[in-house]
Amino acid sequence: MPLPNDERVVDLANRILAQFDTLFGLHPGFRAAHAKGLMLTGSFTAAPEALSLTNAPHVSRPSTPVTARFSNSTGLPMLPDSVADANPRGLAIRFNLAEHVHTDIVSHSIDAFPTRTGDEFIELLKAIGASGPDVPSPKPVEVFLGSHPAALAFVQAPKPFPVSLATESYFGVTAFAFTNAQGETKYGRYRIVPEAGEHFFSDEEGAKLAQDYHYDEIAERVSKAPIRFRILVQVAGPEDTVDDATAHWPESRPLVELGVVELNAVLPDSLAQQKHIIFDPIPRCEGIEASADPLLELRAAIYLLSGRRRRAAQPA
Repeated sequence: MPLPNDERVVDLANRILAQFDTLFGLHPGFRAAHAKGLMLTGSFTAAPEALSLTNAPHVSRPSTPVTARFSNSTGLPMLPDSVADANPRGLAIRFNLAEHVHTDIVSHSIDAFPTRTGDEFIELLKAIGASGPDVPSPKPVEVFLGSHPAALAFVQAPKPFPVSLATESYFGVTAFAFTNAQGETKYGRYRIVPEAGEHFFSDEEGAKLAQDYHYDEIAERVSKAPIRFRILVQVAGPEDTVDDATAHWPESRPLVELGVVELNAVLPDSLAQQKHIIFDPIPRCEGIEASADPLLELRAAIYLLSGRRRRAAQPA
């Protein structure tokens, strides 16, 4: 996973990481965002119809081992699961294709993203940082949201507390180009849907949850039976925008099932594995390629820089 050749992208990635540090503080060995999490292992079984969309290696095989990480939002590794800022939750899935060969999906539990570009994103982060409780209205973040409808919609969108991380749907907000063996290319976005269905607490119930409720719950759940998610791809129409993470496509767009992820165990050394693993938002595999979405190269740079820093941190 290399850094982008564009020095401006790398510089912006470093500045965004610094802004996360300003917002959340320094927590050596943890991610700058989505710091609190848990890793599980399992397998992916492709659906027959997936080959109509892509000839990616994990779709062409009967089964592929996977590693998955659930996470809370923010860069606070001790954030209670009962705090609203823990939402949206994250889910990253690594398909282990061979030794040191993999492709990843990075998703979160809201079908939206607040900004189209990294420059807008750091502007939002700075506005949040400058909008403390003692700052009079209109606060910088209020001014930003008032002039950026997508960010306002993201902030105002419901982000309920899941009954379990296994009863939440997750969305890949950037589009990818999927190409099948016949050379046909279609753009699509990932949706990861729980086999157990979606189930949520009320805000009042969520506020009463224990500090580590969601991670204790999913560890207990998976110790009794595997948990499963269907991985779907929402396919864009010819007129849909495919390079803007804030652009929604109509719900009438077709969904193609890629397959089923089954998670059957928590990694016994989850904390050490989380420190080491660096997920890649760019697929980098045959049959699935990046779109022109400007967030993709930037996110890849942020993840890599954050991961290098995390790996270099000395144990407490």
